[in-house]
Amino acid sequence: MHAGKHILFWILAGSILVVSFGNSYENYTQSFYFVTFLLPVAMATSYFFNYYLVPKFLLERKYVRFSIYTMYTVIVSLYLEMIVVLISFIILANYNYNELDPMMTNIFALGFSVYLIVLIKAFYLLFRRVKNNEFKVQQLMEEKESLKTEFIAVRADRTNHQVKLDDLIYLESLSDYVQLHTKDQILTTRETISSFEENLPETFIRIHRSYIINQNHIDTFNTTSVTVNGSELPISRTYKSSTLAVLEGK
Repeated sequence: MHAGKHILFWILAGSILVVSFGNSYENYTQSFYFVTFLLPVAMATSYFFNYYLVPKFLLERKYVRFSIYTMYTVIVSLYLEMIVVLISFIILANYNYNELDPMMTNIFALGFSVYLIVLIKAFYLLFRRVKNNEFKVQQLMEEKESLKTEFIAVRADRTNHQVKLDDLIYLESLSDYVQLHTKDQILTTRETISSFEENLPETFIRIHRSYIINQNHIDTFNTTSVTVNGSELPISRTYKSSTLAVLEGK
């Protein structure tokens, strides 16, 4: 929440409290001053709960500590509300208890007002977190989709080729050369298979010191081999556990 939204939220919350207490007491001036005393308590409680307790304990699944610290927060805020009532008794009512609005001296009502604001803020922040997570998921999906249209540059036969990743079926290391098997052709380059492994996205997995395959082209697999686009390729002992972990979790 940006600074402007923070300010707008507390202006709105304060205005609602002024109207609520003003309607009860029929004195909006005293209601305004009382809310001026009360609002810092509501703000402190809200920020401490929503920006410290929730992310540090609730979202980290430390439920016991979250419950304990929340209880402490409630107790402290109630004490602060009693101080607000005392200040109002001195300043607004000139030590005359009868001049105070009964709603202003009702700790239950004050507590309800403060914690309602805290909960409204909490639900708003929860809504924002859900929307942000949805946005991040959408971004990941878009990034994954974009991989299908990305290219890698390969120099083969003294010519630079743009190879579409989605068309690349597998790579095969042949001593000092690497062959790239695509849907339409086989390109031979003097680059190393390890250099390709470092730059290819996670849809490509190393199954053997001589082979990297594109998961999107897998036909079948077992514990010793993978068939991609009709070609059966071996899974070596070195890469067996990592390969099967990826393929079986797919």
